[in-house]
Amino acid sequence: MKPLSIETRNAVLRTMAKLVEQERNEIILTNQEDLADYDGSDLAMEERLKVDDKKVNEMILSLNQLASQEDPVGVERFHFTHDNGIKVVNKTAAFGTILIIYESRPDVTIEAGGIAFKSGNKILLKGGKESLKSNLKIVSLWHKALEENGVSKDWVEYLNYNRTETQTFLEKPTQKVDLIVPRGGEKLIEFVKAHATCPVIVSGRGNNFVYVHEDADTDLALKVILNAKTAKISACNALDKVLISSKLPNFEGFAAMLIEALIESKVEVIVDKSLEYFENTKTIENEDIWYEEFLDYKIVIGTIDSQDHAIDMINKYCGGHSAAIITRDNEAAQQFMESIDAAAVYQNASTRFTDGGQFGLGGELAISTDKLHQRGPIGLQHLVTNKWYVYGEGQIR
Repeated sequence: MKPLSIETRNAVLRTMAKLVEQERNEIILTNQEDLADYDGSDLAMEERLKVDDKKVNEMILSLNQLASQEDPVGVERFHFTHDNGIKVVNKTAAFGTILIIYESRPDVTIEAGGIAFKSGNKILLKGGKESLKSNLKIVSLWHKALEENGVSKDWVEYLNYNRTETQTFLEKPTQKVDLIVPRGGEKLIEFVKAHATCPVIVSGRGNNFVYVHEDADTDLALKVILNAKTAKISACNALDKVLISSKLPNFEGFAAMLIEALIESKVEVIVDKSLEYFENTKTIENEDIWYEEFLDYKIVIGTIDSQDHAIDMINKYCGGHSAAIITRDNEAAQQFMESIDAAAVYQNASTRFTDGGQFGLGGELAISTDKLHQRGPIGLQHLVTNKWYVYGEGQIR
């Protein structure tokens, strides 16, 4: 498709923001139909499915922020003039067509669709059946925004496919697809990776860890852990595992205080054998639980004897998403952060900040746990590839 000017792309985004505001009540009412149809079997999915006034406000903010950001396409990254006079320039370029496959979250239809569109790409949206009515309502607004600005509706397309049809499309696309981004649970990601015939950026599992170092401020540790675990259990940046240094002064007192606070927050606490004497906890039955991302009011707490052991354990079990150390020892923190193989590493802060908006990107398409081509939150600036422009006057080699 012929590239759209930045002025046109911004105009579509601003129009879309106005339409979302105008249709606020209809979006929420339509979403309530999806919620009523959902069986409630997955607490995290139900939480992600819900659209309320706060969520609509976030959609509108995302669109307006995108419209105000600089064009990520055509940015010069490198230039070189050859001895023979040829001028070589490398610039950012749109991918072409991006397919986003996601579960439950209607706000992805806004945020991810907007990021892809602003970066000059055609978007194919494939949402889950549980949010179909909400997604179709939002896509109808995308089409209206495009038409009001003289742009073809083909730039934003919704694929209303079942699982079999999706598999067929992945294996034999009926149109050119340049990049696929699955955004959801491990089963969705494995499904896409197994059948896709073009590059895939994995927005993988969280299974995030906090390591409470021997020189930790325990009040700070308690605050960070409670926030990371309970603020939003459906988020991939939520906390699942805590490792406490056995050398922490008043180790037992801190563990007791932490476990009590988590239980008061209705979190199921599972502990290793070193902590099994605490009441109202369950003891680990299968070591495979260290690999699990819960997306639920559930946490695993274990004791660790050294920082090196903590690093090895986190690198073995975590999802490559986020990990934090709680310590006043900056040297220990730096060594931990440099050694952990994750997209985002923290000292004395909640893993809940691993988010495009919180990192100053103005939103995200997904949070990648891959190392190519972008790791962590994929913002507007990252949803581009590059292209070489070579200018000559008849030079030959």
